[in-house]
Amino acid sequence: MLSTLLAMLETEEDRERFLKLHGAYEKKLYAVAARVLGDRTAAEDAVQQTWLQIIRRWDRVSQLPWSETEGYLVTAVKNTAVDMLRRERREEALPEDWDPPAPETGEGAYRYLVDLIRALPEGYRRVLELKCVEEESNREIARRLGLKESTVATRVLRGRAMLAEALEKEGYVHG
Repeated sequence: MLSTLLAMLETEEDRERFLKLHGAYEKKLYAVAARVLGDRTAAEDAVQQTWLQIIRRWDRVSQLPWSETEGYLVTAVKNTAVDMLRRERREEALPEDWDPPAPETGEGAYRYLVDLIRALPEGYRRVLELKCVEEESNREIARRLGLKESTVATRVLRGRAMLAEALEKEGYVHG
């Protein structure tokens, strides 16, 4: 990862300054992220994302006095870690005992559909819960789960295909 980050910088002077920053603060950033996230792997991801953000904002970061860089980097990794926690919370599933509002008619079929959705793999299940049960748009789902809208659309299509297959196995759909 470090070589990729260095390749993104234009001058040797920038690469040297970045290496100096990286060497001085890598362990501290990891410790901060681990404290916030409580997970070593997630902390590593947060630190890598932070270094990538630093490279993207290099024009501004490289101009900071050395005495201010530590605070900037620590704040950046904390923000990244907190964003990761927020994304994780948004992706949490609806509780198992959640009782979705059923339409006036076809309540049994509706509950069966909800049960089928809950049986899907996690990535498809959460998207279809929001699409079919909460009736959110692909854009709303993408924003809520931190996904691309195209990813949501793909998961909706594939998830619906899985539902159709499950219904066909149960004899509800005749192809």
